[in-house]
Amino acid sequence: MTLSSKTTGETQIITVDAARIDAAMAIQFKEDMRTQTADGTGRIILDLSAVEFIDSSGLGAIVASMKQIGNGRRLELAGLQPVVAKVFRLTRMDTVFKLHPNLDDALASELE
Repeated sequence: MTLSSKTTGETQIITVDAARIDAAMAIQFKEDMRTQTADGTGRIILDLSAVEFIDSSGLGAIVASMKQIGNGRRLELAGLQPVVAKVFRLTRMDTVFKLHPNLDDALASELE
């Protein structure tokens, strides 16, 4: 799994370059997220547009990442494929995370 990061203003964008976040990748995902978010401040957008599948371990890894970034920082999700979005709805995690249809909408929402 590869995570890439860039900063736009006060927003850090982390892109997941993998088709799956599952049990085999969950631990590495959490470690990579910890590394990517260690020095930042403010808002984080996790771009999941390449992710086609997520299981409970992957969902747990995203929740754990949200918790480890701490107070005062937001983790928002963008670009969820229909199958991934369904997992968030079924587990009611769509009420925990702010979900955006795509990265452009996520970035535009900061301006509102």
